[in-house]
Amino acid sequence: MSDDGDNSKSPKVDAQSQQASASKRLRQISSQLPPDYSDVLSQINTLRTLAATPDPSRRGYVRQKQAGKLWVRERLEQLLDPNSFREIGSLSGTVTWEKTDPGREKPISFVPSNNVQGMGKLNGRRVLLTADDFTLRSGHADGASHEKSIYVEKLALALKLPVVKLVDGSSGGGSVTMIRSAGWSYLPYVSMYKHVVEQLNQGIPNLGAVVGPAIGLGAARVVSCHFSVMAADVGSLFNAGPEVVKNATFEEGLDFQTLGGPTVHCTNGTIDNLAANESECYAQLRTVLSYLPNSGLEAPPVLPSDNKNNDDPEDREDEALRRIIPRRQTRMYNPRTIITSVVDRGSWFEIGALWGRTAIGGLARLGGRPVGVISLNCEVNGGALDASGSQKLARLLKLCDVMNLPVLQFIDVPGYSIGTIAERTATMRWGVELGKTYFSTTTPIFNVITRRAYGVAGGLMLGARDPVMQVAWPSGQWGSLPLEGGIEVAHRHELREAEKRGPGHKDATYRELEEEYHRLMNPVRTANAFGVEEIIDPKDTRRVCCAWARHVYGVLMAGRLVDRGAGRIVPRFV
Repeated sequence: MSDDGDNSKSPKVDAQSQQASASKRLRQISSQLPPDYSDVLSQINTLRTLAATPDPSRRGYVRQKQAGKLWVRERLEQLLDPNSFREIGSLSGTVTWEKTDPGREKPISFVPSNNVQGMGKLNGRRVLLTADDFTLRSGHADGASHEKSIYVEKLALALKLPVVKLVDGSSGGGSVTMIRSAGWSYLPYVSMYKHVVEQLNQGIPNLGAVVGPAIGLGAARVVSCHFSVMAADVGSLFNAGPEVVKNATFEEGLDFQTLGGPTVHCTNGTIDNLAANESECYAQLRTVLSYLPNSGLEAPPVLPSDNKNNDDPEDREDEALRRIIPRRQTRMYNPRTIITSVVDRGSWFEIGALWGRTAIGGLARLGGRPVGVISLNCEVNGGALDASGSQKLARLLKLCDVMNLPVLQFIDVPGYSIGTIAERTATMRWGVELGKTYFSTTTPIFNVITRRAYGVAGGLMLGARDPVMQVAWPSGQWGSLPLEGGIEVAHRHELREAEKRGPGHKDATYRELEEEYHRLMNPVRTANAFGVEEIIDPKDTRRVCCAWARHVYGVLMAGRLVDRGAGRIVPRFV
């Protein structure tokens, strides 16, 4: 009986004994743990060291170097100010642990997520940064943390800080291996994109560089940026790679460059600018950021008056501008010469030079104050604005609007491009879209009419602000149509009658009409009727433009920022 009684109490005794033994073991383990958490800090340091140390034996790293590309950490060092990078999510990735003592373990291998993110400085300005590590799963999402990728996009909105994106791979895009690892297929939502659109419209600078093959989501991320640049030696961009294309369209023998290299995408407007290599990409990113605010709630950064790069007098004259427009109307000139003469020396930065070449656009400074610059290019298509030129100018206007950049325009436009090519490429469609952009944006615009202003194109570019702020040069010509062709249309009957009177009468009548129109189109006559507000000496153009920029920044900018903060002005980039 006593044995039976002892057995009935054994479970309780055993439980108490096990609890006491567990408590004793916990006390022993706790007594072995350092009070300063140095063990945990050691694990953190080990993982960070593993992530920051390249593995030369890894196949992906070998391929990266063979392709002539920098490793992701090397890119950060080359882009950012020295010792300014602070990583976000430095421990995210896959860790293999080894048990060392009871209750203790150490990491023995670490595969970090293949998208490095964090905060650093570009020329002293804080920026957020995301950079693909193509050596790990080619940048596919199964090597990255989805939450980590979205976090920086949200952080940019919260902190109102610019975002720099170095794309080399799919930037967290999908791979068929994700289906195998998850055991099920997924709907491919792009949940980060709504945050990107908010950044673009709020004027939070998004700057992207293609420093490898930008594929799928990676391509979309960099193309979405306010400004993008591609490294000519290693960059390419496409919706899908050559193997996928071969199976879908039966196009064989394609490589990255022929499918989507710089000769493709830097000439069709997909990517804004071309750079010779990665180093030049990063130089362009630094330059563009120097013109832009941290967000649309701020004014663009003005160079201080004592800055060594701001030693160009605002009243500097250039008499060479008096001679740059040829007296013969059919002769061309280099419009970039006018731009570089008027803006601060060394401040002109062109955007999209290789596409939409009937138009010229970029950023510059007037007396240290950032401005957008628009010009027509008479050396291409006679300056007639085509579809791609209209698209380029519309994009630049939207950029300036969300970034609070005033716009300086040099007007020499004979109208929209005409002919069969113009009609097939939907020139009027995109010309009208440009007109909508002019009239839906609110950033201040100043016009310098250097020569021609004709047709719908001239009217839309000149009249988008009321009252207009503009001056004209003595070389100015304007009207509904240029005389060439316009006389034939307007005086068709008169010229036919002259032709009936015998040889030479038509030509004589045409010359008489042409001479009369040239006399009537003297720009001084237009000024007599106050059809143009003021005609200036071209040598004084810089002084006049700098005075306008000084007023915009000194008086108008404060009110614009108040209106944006109150939601009375809501620019849209997309």
